[in-house]
Amino acid sequence: MNSDRLPQGVRIEAPLEPRFEEILTPEALAFLAGLHRRFEPRRRELLARRVARQGRIDAGERPDFLPATQAIREGEWRIATLPPALERRRVEITGPVERKMMINALNSGADAYMADFEDSNTPSWHNQVQGQVNLKDAVRGTITFESAAKLYRLNDTVATLLIRPRGWHLDERHVTVDGECVSGSLFDFALAFLHNAREQLARGAGPYFYLPKLEGHLEARLWNEVFLAAEEALGLPAGTIKATVLIETVLAAFEMHEILYELREHSAGLNAGRWDYIFSAIKKFSTRGEFCLAERGQVTMEAPFMRAYALELVRTCHRRGAPAIGGMSALIPIKSDPAANERALAGVRHDKARDARDGFDGGWVAHPGLVPIALEEFVKVLGTRAHQRECVPRGECAAADLLDFRPERPITEAGLRNDINVAIHYIGSWLSGLGCVPIHNLMEDAATAEIARSQVWQWVRSPKGVLEDGRKIDAALVRTLIPEELQRVESVIEGTGAPLGPYAKAARIFENISLAGTFTEFLTLPLYEALE
Repeated sequence: MNSDRLPQGVRIEAPLEPRFEEILTPEALAFLAGLHRRFEPRRRELLARRVARQGRIDAGERPDFLPATQAIREGEWRIATLPPALERRRVEITGPVERKMMINALNSGADAYMADFEDSNTPSWHNQVQGQVNLKDAVRGTITFESAAKLYRLNDTVATLLIRPRGWHLDERHVTVDGECVSGSLFDFALAFLHNAREQLARGAGPYFYLPKLEGHLEARLWNEVFLAAEEALGLPAGTIKATVLIETVLAAFEMHEILYELREHSAGLNAGRWDYIFSAIKKFSTRGEFCLAERGQVTMEAPFMRAYALELVRTCHRRGAPAIGGMSALIPIKSDPAANERALAGVRHDKARDARDGFDGGWVAHPGLVPIALEEFVKVLGTRAHQRECVPRGECAAADLLDFRPERPITEAGLRNDINVAIHYIGSWLSGLGCVPIHNLMEDAATAEIARSQVWQWVRSPKGVLEDGRKIDAALVRTLIPEELQRVESVIEGTGAPLGPYAKAARIFENISLAGTFTEFLTLPLYEALE
C-alpha cells in the first residue's frame, strides 16, 4: 500500500495480495490505530500480571475464588437480553477462515458457525487478511469457491456467524502503530467489526464474537472497554456486540461469574473449551512435583476436575440467564474404515448426549458430517425448545473440586509416542499454513498440540513421570523417540505429496521446547517467529 494512504504512525511490513486493499483501508487502519493507542498499555499490564501470577503458583499458591468479588458471585443479576439470532445454539461448528471450509460450515445445518482466526488457523499474513476477505464475502452472501469438480456457494439458509480473534497474548507483527506491533486480538476484531457490523445488523444478525484464552475478569473488562469504544466509533448502541467467552484456562474457571458480570451488556455466555483447559492445567502446575496427569487419551470429560468445571460452567451461566455451550469432541468421520467410523460417531453421540443431560444449551463439532448426530442428541433433551437455561445443576463447586487433577495413570510408551507424533505432525502442518489437521482420525488444532508437547515437558521433570513398565521419562528417552516418530510422520506425509522440510523443522522445534529448561507459555509464540 502507498505510504501516503496510510494513517499517521501506521506501517504495513508485508505484501498486499489481490483484494487486501479492500480490508486494509485507511479508515480501517485508523480505527485499528485508535484502539491500539488507547488499549495497548492495559493489554501489556494484563500480560505482565499473568507472568506474576504464574510465579506465585510456581511458588506454591493454590488458585481460589476471589474474596474481593464475593458480592458479584452471590448477587442477583443477569446478562442483557440476547438477540433472536443467538437464542438457538444447539450445534455450533467451528473451523478456520479458509474459503471452502467457511462455505461448508455455513451450509452445514448447524445453528451457528465460529469462524476461527485463532487455534485452527495458522496466523500467516496471507491467512489473516485473506480470512477477512472471506469473512466480508460470507457476511454479504457472495462467497463462492470453485474446484475442478464443483462450485461452492451459500444456501438460502445458513448458520449464524460468530468470529474468534486471536488471544490477548498474540501480536500481529506485520502491522505497527507508532513503531509497536499491534495486538493480534485487536487486528482481527477491528477489521471484522469495521467492515461487517452494519451489514450483519442489516441482515438480522449482528457482530458476534468468541473470546479465547482469558485468564480472569480483568481481561474480560478490557474486552468490554474495547467493545464500547468500537460501538461509539461506529455510532452503534452500547451492547450491540455480543461475545461468548471460552473458559479454557484454569484461572478463568474461578472467575466465571465475574467474567459474565464484566461483559454483562455484551455477553452471549460461556463455552467449555476443554482442550485448552487441559493444557492450562498442565501449564499452570507443570513445575509442581505433586501434579501429573495421565496420558491425553485418559483425560476425558469424566475426569474429576473436568466434570467439576463443566457443571460449574452450566450452573454459572444459567443462574445469570446466559447460554452455556459445550466443547469439542476431537472425533471426526472416518470414511475409509466403516467399523472405525461407527466407533467415532458413537463417541460423538456419547459426548453430546452427556452435554445435553448436564444442561448445556448446545455443543461444538468440527465436521459437517457430525452436525446431524449432535443435533439429534440435543433435540432428545430440548425437544422444540431453543435452549434449557432454566436448568441449573444442583450442588456447589469448591476450589478443591476444580483442582482435583485425576487421573494420574496410565502413562505408557504408546501414549508418550503419540504425544511426540501428534506434536511433530501438527507443528509441521502449522508451519505449512494449515492450523486444523486430521491426525490419527482426530481433528487436531493448536490446543490439542499444546497438550501433547506440555505433557512431555512435564513428564520429563515430574517424579511421577514414569511409564507403566517402570522407566522414567527423561530427555534421553524423548530424544530417542523423536527421530522414530518423525520417520512415521514423514511416511504419512510422503503419500500426500507435501514437502517434508517443515516436519524435520517441527521435530527440532518440538525437541527444543519439550526439553527446554523453562516452560514455553504458548507453542504458537515460537512457531510464529519460525513462520516464514
